Amino acid sequence: MTQATATKPFVDVLAGHRQTTPPLWMMRQAGRYLPEYREIRAKAGGFLDLCFNPDFAAEVTLQPIRRFNFDAAIIFSDILVIPFALGRSVRFEVGEGPRLDPLDTPDKVATLSPEADMAKLEPVFETLRRVRAQLDPRIALIGFCGAPWTVATYMVAGQGTPDQGPARMLAYRHPEAFQKIIDTVVENSIQYLLRQLKAGADVLQIFDTWAGILPPREFQRWSVEPTKRIVEGVRAQVPDARIIGFPRGAGAQLPHYVEATGVNGVSIDWGAEPAFIRDNVQSKVVVQGNLDPLALIAGGAALDRAVDDVLENYAGGRLIFNLGHGIQPETPVAHVEQMVKRVRAFRG
Repeated sequence: MTQATATKPFVDVLAGHRQTTPPLWMMRQAGRYLPEYREIRAKAGGFLDLCFNPDFAAEVTLQPIRRFNFDAAIIFSDILVIPFALGRSVRFEVGEGPRLDPLDTPDKVATLSPEADMAKLEPVFETLRRVRAQLDPRIALIGFCGAPWTVATYMVAGQGTPDQGPARMLAYRHPEAFQKIIDTVVENSIQYLLRQLKAGADVLQIFDTWAGILPPREFQRWSVEPTKRIVEGVRAQVPDARIIGFPRGAGAQLPHYVEATGVNGVSIDWGAEPAFIRDNVQSKVVVQGNLDPLALIAGGAALDRAVDDVLENYAGGRLIFNLGHGIQPETPVAHVEQMVKRVRAFRG
């Protein structure tokens, strides 16, 4: 089979075709739980050095595919490469996460460049091209970006905080200034995602990690509307683009998010209520998730039960088996093997 004609189960389920055995991958599957990743990470230097080195980034993208033969590879990068391309200082402190120069006042927001330098992101596109050339044609390649709300929370505070309060406060006190940040991230994310598709991505995912902290009115303005604009902007150029949204913690607001944004699929966290999701979300789009990452760490009978619960709850409809968030660094590789074996043995 050629790449053009090969069937990709992951893409097929997003196109409307339920799979007897759900396609499987893990968020953060290229990461610190793998010894081979840690070896490359030590060679790379800083985290962004790893993201922007196509040799290293392609290698760590492919590592979990070699081990587990997942149905999808996700390109190794970070949601904060857009602020970097916008000329903001972005650095990663060991053990402390990202650090940026805060845009926490209207005067500082006024210094934000409206247009990203996409040349800075060329290493990401080169990584996509290299990975696509090496992937089995049946394995999908996922490109991604951070949702504008989540990216903006880091740009405003300069780091992650327990409740992303600085961004929420700026949005309340100075909505026009905050809207400028959102608009800038929206427009540049569209261009970034389009270039990822051109470089070989089959599917796109939009990560809105902090969506669940917003009240309904703000959720609509800062999570739903910007994501809708990105989806529409991408599809204006690539009408059949397959896009998955992940508004983590959205809960009862998920059905509206799905209808309003037009995504093909939605990731759900491990706290989602199954009957509600089946009736109100999975009846419309693919559901992706939602194994608790701590069950994956626990292993044994607890992991088997947790895997079976996901399959029992969602495999009757269109499902992409995944975690409810990213895999944790302390996860034993043997537990991932246990999960993969159990999912792959399922026939529904």
